[in-house]
Amino acid sequence: MSDLPLSLGLALVAVTGTATVLVRDPVRQSFLLSLLGFALALLFLLLQAPDVALSQLAVGSALTPLMLLLSVRKVRRRARDESRQERP
Repeated sequence: MSDLPLSLGLALVAVTGTATVLVRDPVRQSFLLSLLGFALALLFLLLQAPDVALSQLAVGSALTPLMLLLSVRKVRRRARDESRQERP
């Protein structure tokens, strides 16, 4: 097997992981986290671990970003409700 696909997969994981850490907006961060999960699934597929790739695709690309978005939504809604209650 050629090392080029593996090197590109590792570079993609490094770029998406770095971008996920550097972005400050939680919505964009969850989108990049989803891309990171997809990149890791691709890397696992290149490393001939299809069962791990499927698990990573389900959890890392779908469930974790969804849970992050739902929790950010709840926190923002709670902060908005509390600020409304403080106003006379």
